[in-house]
Amino acid sequence: MLNNWLFKHIDNSALIVFRIIFGLLCFLESVGAIFTGWVKRTLVDPDFTFNFIGFEFLQPLPGNGMYYYYVIMGVFGLLIMVGYKYRFSMIAFTIMWSATYLMQKSSYNNHYYLLMLLSGIMVFLPAHKYASVDVKLNPEIKSYSMPQWCRWIIILQLFIVYTYASVAKFYPDWLDTSVIELMMKGKKDYIFVGDFLQQKWLHFALAYGGILFDGLIVPLLLFKPTRKYAFIGSIFFHLFNSFIFQIGIFPYLALAFSLFFFSAEKIQKLFLKKKLYYTSEEISIPKLKAPLIIGFSIYFIIQIGLPLRHYFIEDNVLRTEEGHRLSWRMMLRIKSGQTSFWVENKDSGKRTHIDLNKYLSTKQKRSASTKPDVMWQFAQRLKQDFKNNGQDVAVYINCKVSVNGKPYKTLINPDIDIANVEWNVFNHSNWILPLKEE
Repeated sequence: MLNNWLFKHIDNSALIVFRIIFGLLCFLESVGAIFTGWVKRTLVDPDFTFNFIGFEFLQPLPGNGMYYYYVIMGVFGLLIMVGYKYRFSMIAFTIMWSATYLMQKSSYNNHYYLLMLLSGIMVFLPAHKYASVDVKLNPEIKSYSMPQWCRWIIILQLFIVYTYASVAKFYPDWLDTSVIELMMKGKKDYIFVGDFLQQKWLHFALAYGGILFDGLIVPLLLFKPTRKYAFIGSIFFHLFNSFIFQIGIFPYLALAFSLFFFSAEKIQKLFLKKKLYYTSEEISIPKLKAPLIIGFSIYFIIQIGLPLRHYFIEDNVLRTEEGHRLSWRMMLRIKSGQTSFWVENKDSGKRTHIDLNKYLSTKQKRSASTKPDVMWQFAQRLKQDFKNNGQDVAVYINCKVSVNGKPYKTLINPDIDIANVEWNVFNHSNWILPLKEE
């Protein structure tokens, strides 16, 4: 029964249109990163980047290399859009985007992570079987249908993203709207809407509306009687986020996902009028069904498990950041830090204060002041730099952080040589002080 359901063929109009939009958004994200100065600020100007731990071998290309890199990614986005050598272009974009995602985390954004996951998923989807250059060059691959699993794998990924985003908002500072209020204070100078964004009723609407939207949007889109209203609500929700928070392509990518919830016949009539509408519902079980099912089962087990890991780590993830990334904890808190680094010569005992301006960009300094994993990585770099100059040093950190405007509290044990401790991936690092001990 499961095989019959997964591999029953349905009309592929939604996937074809989504490929075109997805490729265009990949192009815009790539070239937009150049023209907005993001590539310069994040990958060109800094002397080094803070990678995801374990990916230290990934560093930006020297000189203007990263500009060329992003141009090439943009070209692959266009090739995906028009469906030319689709599989190769999709694999190439996935690898290149994943590399840039993993090589820096000072500019962390959940939609970067989502784009990496979706790119990997799109590699396996037959999104080039219609309205593509590949079909023009090889008409034999033309198809009006796709296996049903192609639709549901996108929906399941979305359900995981939105559900965890909703659950993460159930904590006091969000529920009493103090987080939203702090976020909106930073927008008070916005033309026309700055004063409007300071209204308390709006803060409540945004706080509880965010919980309800994230928690219910997928079920409401799946349920035909509420689908149209849910889509209209999505338009307002995502355009508001795009204007107020300026979060790149994510709002438009999220709207494009709606294609998989509406009737394929409607999608075909609206966007692909010359395409035949597929109604045969043929069941075609591929030879590689077992690896396909096992592979995606493992993938979704990981996707469901990763966002849960912070529940098994001591103290509050809002404070320690342990388990924060890859968990769909989107725009949940305002965090600031007062941090200083000291190196101590182990032979002479002399302590030297580190001027962060000599090492880090403005964005990197923010990360190194609030995020323990970045602090740990910077400590390792300082130790190595001094070792290269013939000095064996210990690295100590004085750090106080404030979460959501609350009083500053010590985050890092100032008596521990951070450069001489191991980083725990799935466990609590004891040099990060629990709030209850402060």
